[in-house]
Amino acid sequence: MKFEFKDFSDLTLDELYAILRLRSEIFVVEQNCVYNDLDGLDKTAVHQFLKKDGEIVAYSRLLMPGTRFSEYSIGRVVVKQSERRTGLGIQMMQAAKKYIVNEWGATKIKISAQSYLQQFYENLGFEIVTEMYLEDGIPHYGMLYRLKD
Repeated sequence: MKFEFKDFSDLTLDELYAILRLRSEIFVVEQNCVYNDLDGLDKTAVHQFLKKDGEIVAYSRLLMPGTRFSEYSIGRVVVKQSERRTGLGIQMMQAAKKYIVNEWGATKIKISAQSYLQQFYENLGFEIVTEMYLEDGIPHYGMLYRLKD
């Protein structure tokens, strides 16, 4: 199992379509949340994804400082429903952190985590750094990963 990391301009049209479809399936349909997924940040992001039998089943978006937050960040983290509880989400987040640290030299990574995933992200080394807030009507925490020496 190998995650791919691609700049926006390196994505094929089929990959882009599959990514947007997966994000819509989860964030709009499954979570019954109407929001603008196309926020203008995809063009500057590195897109991490995993294909299984030709289908994208896991995805996240990696951003440089000054785009979403003042720190490096990971967002739009999604695993297809049929692939959950397999450890894939953990593997994806570990690979994302490794990429950001090794390729970009990050020492801190910030995320906006849905509150029900607090324990998941804490197990990956993230700490809550904000009060709970609503983002698109869903409770979230700002969480920060600090690289240990």
